[in-house]
Amino acid sequence: MAKSLFDKIWDAHVVRSMGGLDVFYIDKHLIHEVTSPQAFDELEARNLSLFRKEQIVATADHNVPTKNQHLPIEEPLSRMQVDKLTDNCRKWNIELFGLGHENQGIVHVIGPELGITQPGMTIVCGDSHTSTHGAFGAIAFGIGTSQVTQVMASQCLLLSRPKRMRITVDGELKKGVGAKDLILYIISKLGTGGATGYFVEYAGSAVRSLSMEGRMTVCNMSIEMGARGGMIAPDETTFEYIKGRPFAPKGERWEQAVAYWKTLYSEEGAPFEQELHYDARDINPMITYGTNPGMGIAINQPIPSQVSASEAVSFDKSLKYMGFNPGETLVGKPINYVFIGSCTNSRIEDLRTVAEFVKGKQKAPHVEAIIVPGSKQVEKQAREEGIDRILAEAGFELREPGCSACLAMNEDKIPAGAYCVSTSNRNFEGRQGPGSRTLLASPLVAAVTAVEGKIVDITQYFN
Repeated sequence: MAKSLFDKIWDAHVVRSMGGLDVFYIDKHLIHEVTSPQAFDELEARNLSLFRKEQIVATADHNVPTKNQHLPIEEPLSRMQVDKLTDNCRKWNIELFGLGHENQGIVHVIGPELGITQPGMTIVCGDSHTSTHGAFGAIAFGIGTSQVTQVMASQCLLLSRPKRMRITVDGELKKGVGAKDLILYIISKLGTGGATGYFVEYAGSAVRSLSMEGRMTVCNMSIEMGARGGMIAPDETTFEYIKGRPFAPKGERWEQAVAYWKTLYSEEGAPFEQELHYDARDINPMITYGTNPGMGIAINQPIPSQVSASEAVSFDKSLKYMGFNPGETLVGKPINYVFIGSCTNSRIEDLRTVAEFVKGKQKAPHVEAIIVPGSKQVEKQAREEGIDRILAEAGFELREPGCSACLAMNEDKIPAGAYCVSTSNRNFEGRQGPGSRTLLASPLVAAVTAVEGKIVDITQYFN
């Protein structure tokens, strides 16, 4: 029987099946300062050992400061959590990419850039956006704190197999349209629950044309439509990205790895419980107008005038929070803040996109434009390429790595009532700070907004 990419990897990691559940082996376990302390405490309380510490990758990212990282952390909760991670890694002899380490950064950025993330792997983390790693042809998903303990103690999880969905996007993306627009478009069509219970494989010529950074952006936001995770079959783009990275296979092992990776694709006739098809030519620069990622529109289109009866209450509540009205356009709306960062869009390609547009320009005086690289490696590369100077001359502030204003667990918060065009992944009420109003968009849309000081139809730049 023909097999899907997902089934090939899943089947290879089943240790035992029992009663509709699989004992499922995990290759890599990513941990950070927020969801690991309780797991370490449970290990001690139950007198359990750490089964395979060499399979763990640890970093500090969620609530680290993005200024003066060489100084002690001022915010008490952040300091306590980072200190706890440091102490636990020292106690359990786990290598930590902590503050000050050259490999420190957002966990879903450093895994790929260091070559830790590889095709065919199973990867988990106590963070929902672990789906990012699926861009490499891996099964990657977020887990809860109790499951973090399970993996630490056994390197396995007890799971039911998700259903399979394939989303195919064919055709050529228009100028000014990128991976973030593609995934926001899909989520706007499916809604925040349209892929619940599924693991999604993205396919088609438009997906294949994306860089690895773009593919990571797409898979990163799979969770926002309810999916368990997202994945893309590996190809030459994947292999070229991984080759030569610090933790990538070397020499003969590289050749053996690539030979295996080339078998990781969905065979003709492989079963999918649901198949969806989209035309890349229908996708325009996107922006969200509400308080969930499914409330997205083309930037030059109006907010919907009406929705279904089942959505009416939440729709009205969302627009009231955002200060918008049904049927109005966002074009011309003044913006106070622009945030470019998060595990969705903080890689070097994202910073290059921003720098290319803002070079020789100035941000609007009333806009605070914050750029937070995803890792020390991205920060270093940005400085080596002169991107930092371009950004500074345009009035943008390049900070140090961390999750930052994506979820506002540190000092980087958007004030109540202020509008922020953000390249992050969630626009829930208060996500970027109590009372803040978030509009999700691509790095290019964010850059244009910062310069214009308002939302504009960016297609005018590409006609």
